[in-house]
Amino acid sequence: MNDPDATGLRARLIDVGVELVTAEGAQALTLREIARRAGVSHGAPRRYFPTHVELLSAIARRGFADLQNRAAKAVADTGTGPRARLTALAEVYLDFALSQRGMYELMFRHDLLESNRLGLRETSLPMFATLVDLVGRVRPEADARILAGALWANLHGIAQLWGWGSLKLATDADDHAPLLIAALDAHLGPEER
Repeated sequence: MNDPDATGLRARLIDVGVELVTAEGAQALTLREIARRAGVSHGAPRRYFPTHVELLSAIARRGFADLQNRAAKAVADTGTGPRARLTALAEVYLDFALSQRGMYELMFRHDLLESNRLGLRETSLPMFATLVDLVGRVRPEADARILAGALWANLHGIAQLWGWGSLKLATDADDHAPLLIAALDAHLGPEER
C-alpha cells in the first residue's frame, strides 16, 4: 500500500465512514453506501478492507483516537489531583458519548468489530489504562482494574440512558452532571468538599 492513490482512497473510505456514522449512526455503515459516497464502485472498498468488519474497525479506530485525544487533553489541563483528573476524564467520556452518538455506538459494539485488527486494541486500551491508574491513585486499597471497570460500566450506562431520555424522565434532572458526581462518589467515595 505504498501507492499514494491507494493510501488516499483508503483514507477517504474511512473519512466517509466517519462522516456517515456521525450523521446517521452505525446502522448506516454499509460497504455500498460508503463506496457510493466516496464516489467509487461498490466493490472498491474490498481492495483495502477485505471484510466489512475491517472497514468498521478502521472507522471505530478513528473514534477511539479522537476520544483518547480529548481525554488526554482534559486530564493534562486539569488540576494535579487524581480525583480532579478522573472527573475530567469522565466528563469527556460522557460528552463524547452524547455528542458523537453514532461513533460511540460503533466503538463499543465489539460484536461488529475485530478489536485485534487494525490497531483497534492499541487505540482503545490506553484510555482504560489511564482510568485504572487514576482510580488506583484515588482508591489505592481497591482492585483498580475491577473498580475502573465498574465505573466505566456506570458511565456507559449513564451515557446510554441519558441519550435515550430514560434518565431525564426517571430523575427529572435537567443535566447529567449530578449523575456523574453520584457515580464517582459511589465508586470512589464522597469527594472532600
